Amino acid sequence: MESNGTVPSCCLDSTVFRVTVSVILTILILITVAGNVVVCLAVSLNRQLRSLTNCFIVSLAVTDLLLGLLVLPFSAIYQLSFKWSFGQVFCNIYTSLDVMLCTASILNLFMISLDRYCAVTDPLRYPVLVTPVRVAISLVFIWVISITLSFLSIHLGWNSRNGTSRGNDTLKCKVQVNEVYGLVDGLVTFYLPLFIMCITYYRIFKIAREQAKRINHISPWKAATIREHKATVTLAAVMGAFIICWFPYFTAFVYRGLRGDDAINEVIEAIVLWLGYANSALNPILYAALNRDFRTAYQQLFCCRLASHNSRKTSLRLNNSLLSRSQSREARWQEEKPLKLQVWSGTEITVPQGIPDR
Repeated sequence: MESNGTVPSCCLDSTVFRVTVSVILTILILITVAGNVVVCLAVSLNRQLRSLTNCFIVSLAVTDLLLGLLVLPFSAIYQLSFKWSFGQVFCNIYTSLDVMLCTASILNLFMISLDRYCAVTDPLRYPVLVTPVRVAISLVFIWVISITLSFLSIHLGWNSRNGTSRGNDTLKCKVQVNEVYGLVDGLVTFYLPLFIMCITYYRIFKIAREQAKRINHISPWKAATIREHKATVTLAAVMGAFIICWFPYFTAFVYRGLRGDDAINEVIEAIVLWLGYANSALNPILYAALNRDFRTAYQQLFCCRLASHNSRKTSLRLNNSLLSRSQSREARWQEEKPLKLQVWSGTEITVPQGIPDR
């Protein structure tokens, strides 16, 4: 075969495609890590955000941060190289971390919806309903369920069709799914929380509309309409992102359990998987940036850094100006300072400088 020195179009297209996918996945990972780091910093530096209400948001941010650090880089490498190069043992650890952190992230979203439901529907009893002990029990519940469906199930082979967690193809690394595991994991992790979240956010939406109608009799119509619109957009963004990101993945996940691990095309499987990962990048925006207290904390966090950088420059300028002023004043004072001559008899004679002593 003769070579004319040109690169085949198929290879060029493949290279461009891989570079494009690499850039997209890298940006997604960076957004996930940076966004959740900002949430953790905002809570740690702002005392007003250290409340029971924000415990689930912090737990969500920590979970998504761990997902971005421990899972997504290996998923990106695996996706771009089309093979698993880290061994079977680490494959089990990787898939277990993937399932555990994704499950914990979804259950944190579920707990946030319950927390907001209690705060809106019964604000007077909210301090009684949501206590530190119950919040701690809820967080323990989240991680017990997540660990049970991930590390325990995968390492004991509960998810495998042949009763073992070891795959036949060592170049592939993905969670095996049988009928029982697919249905249980899909029901507990997604479909049941989705059903309850739809009910809770619908109730919250109805209460927001009723409050807007009451405000309509007191305040201008435009203000009430704006408040109702903001509540609708916020709830629609929260539920819309959750459904769009996770519904395709769990639908394919349950279908794999019923039909077999190879029942879904690998390209479609990769797309729905990374679509679910994208929810971890959106959570800092949906559950923190849409919160007024978090927005204020973000502004203070970034403004403080900018102000500290500017204050350093300003302090250097002030120090230099003060130093030059003090030096000029000292020189002037030395020129005008009178000379004091002490006489042994106890009298003091003052002679201005520049006048010769006679």
